[in-house]
Amino acid sequence: MRFSWQRFCAIVAKEFIQMRRDRLTFAMMLGIPLMQLILFGYAINSDPKHLPTAVYSADNGTFSRTIVWAMRNSSYFDITREPQSEAEIQKLLAQGTVQFVVEIPVDFSRKLLRGEQPDLLLEADATDPMAIGYAVGAMNSLTPIVLNRDLTGPLAKLRASSAPFNLVLHQHYNPENITQYNIVPGLMGVILTMTMVIITALAITRERESGTMENLLSTPLRPVEVIIGKIVPYIMVGYMQIFLILVAAKFLFDVPMVGSVPLLLAVAFLFIVAHLAVGITFSTIARNQRQAMQMGMFFFLPNILLSGYMFPFRGMPGWAQDIGEILPLTHFLRVVRGILLKGNGFAEIAPDLWPIALFLVVMLAIGIKRYRQTLD
Repeated sequence: MRFSWQRFCAIVAKEFIQMRRDRLTFAMMLGIPLMQLILFGYAINSDPKHLPTAVYSADNGTFSRTIVWAMRNSSYFDITREPQSEAEIQKLLAQGTVQFVVEIPVDFSRKLLRGEQPDLLLEADATDPMAIGYAVGAMNSLTPIVLNRDLTGPLAKLRASSAPFNLVLHQHYNPENITQYNIVPGLMGVILTMTMVIITALAITRERESGTMENLLSTPLRPVEVIIGKIVPYIMVGYMQIFLILVAAKFLFDVPMVGSVPLLLAVAFLFIVAHLAVGITFSTIARNQRQAMQMGMFFFLPNILLSGYMFPFRGMPGWAQDIGEILPLTHFLRVVRGILLKGNGFAEIAPDLWPIALFLVVMLAIGIKRYRQTLD
């Protein structure tokens, strides 16, 4: 048979009509590229600046103040804390409150004037090597010239050396800058986010398409019972994934597990259930499995881009960080890396637990309410 333009135009018209009727799919086709454009164009930044920094100075001389102000003017360091003890310094680093700590010893100015090249300690949270790389490089470039303005007259001879003091860098939790230490624990949250949402949304939508949902409608089951009964098996699947990731992290990638694994498993329960609730909510909105898959990907995209998994979280603009703080993956990444790499306990991870719990409550309430409306 010859090619018929009439039949061809009829098929094209049919597809446009179907596209117009399936408004959700059409919105996804426009929304996902737009989201990628905005996120990659504005939010993603591999050169983070204005990193929170604490200064612990036992020397209040002119040289110490010059170094601090030079760091601030470099735009890589924002002085946000002034700890009073070594214990407070370690707590700030463990909680992730600051990225760097500068320690200036009590005899810094005196040794510098004597030409003894005193040590200046820069401590860094190196759980994410990409987040600190450029800032450390900026500090190394500042070291030879930062005090030139103050070293004048009789002190000009101190400029003869490469730098009048020694910059000592301590990279905590990942001193060798091994990328796997940061990526592999984060994969736990990324895989759970993708699988828990999509699998749950597809499973319930599949029942609606196959007609088995009517069997549930004819039973005296309440919406809460149906939802909890459907998510419990997938909770077990989530823990199986966590077990496989932990085994691979230990024996394949040699990721250190400093903290409590049982604590990590307990926190993972909140994270898993939160994303299962998201999947249930999507299943009440989607009309078919294709829409459910599209919604899952639409949810997954900002999670992986704005959580700090692929790019440094503090390198993003403020509005992108605000969006990222809403996503449970952002907080779960901090918890996982904090427990495995830093040995954090419940007190250190508590600030990141309540956002996950709040997200769980909100999504579960929305899912139950919409499912009740579906039953009616």
